[in-house]
Amino acid sequence: TEKKTTMDAAKKAAGYKAVDDHVKSGMLVGLGTGSTAYFAVERVGMKLKSGELKNVKCIPTSVRTKEQAESLKIPLITLNEMPKGTMLDVAIDGADAVDPDMCLVKGGGGALLREKMVEVMSKKFICIVDETKLCSGLGPSFPLPVEITPFCHEHTLRVVAALPEVAGCKAVLRTGDCSNNKAEPGEKPAISDNGNYIVDLHFTKNIADVTKAAEAIKKVVGVVDHGIFQGMTYQTIIAYKDGSCKVAGKGGKKPWWGKTQYAPYLYGVAVVAHLAYLASSRMSK
Repeated sequence: TEKKTTMDAAKKAAGYKAVDDHVKSGMLVGLGTGSTAYFAVERVGMKLKSGELKNVKCIPTSVRTKEQAESLKIPLITLNEMPKGTMLDVAIDGADAVDPDMCLVKGGGGALLREKMVEVMSKKFICIVDETKLCSGLGPSFPLPVEITPFCHEHTLRVVAALPEVAGCKAVLRTGDCSNNKAEPGEKPAISDNGNYIVDLHFTKNIADVTKAAEAIKKVVGVVDHGIFQGMTYQTIIAYKDGSCKVAGKGGKKPWWGKTQYAPYLYGVAVVAHLAYLASSRMSK
């Protein structure tokens, strides 16, 4: 319980910082879904109530977020109501995994389609996570969700699982509560806000090529969308258990976790090995 309380405090710090740093009066804002995004929505509501923010309109990415925003009296619109040619000023949302290139896996809460539709229309997408979501590569740390149509879903699941680009994955149909990325025994298929099913792809190794995997999954007939969010993240705010936050990306530091932190070391090893090889070659001549 203490660990959960500490992590909730970290998530709250990241959510509040994202709103304080990026949301200004008069903006159009995308509101994410999940345990970390919850605090960003809470902060928008607080600042509207206090009068610190004015004339802000928001677009929620799920029914759950819509209900939370309505309870806080946050003015809401939909993508349909946006003037032609305009974009959201900013979208704030969490992620289930973040690699050193700030590619994300999202959809653990089942809202990946609406999240992607809103966030791809944002000038800035701010990702807010706690430190446990950082990884060296997408795949093993969190299953990749794929939203599919209910029609012949077992067939679509098999086609996705057989793609060479996701070789080695285990495809599992999500059952029970859609916001829980588990296959609950004896439960019916989980249904997204859009009336679709979700398949979670479990990996034991890093996805070899995230770009190719994303493209291949999207091309499968029966797939609605997937949880890979690539080339979309403007900034990632990472919360730590001690309550501090660090910023990666625009306005922050270059991502420091995963493979990047070992790059200088590996480069040094490669140089030494190469010099040793040259020396041995000269001696053998």
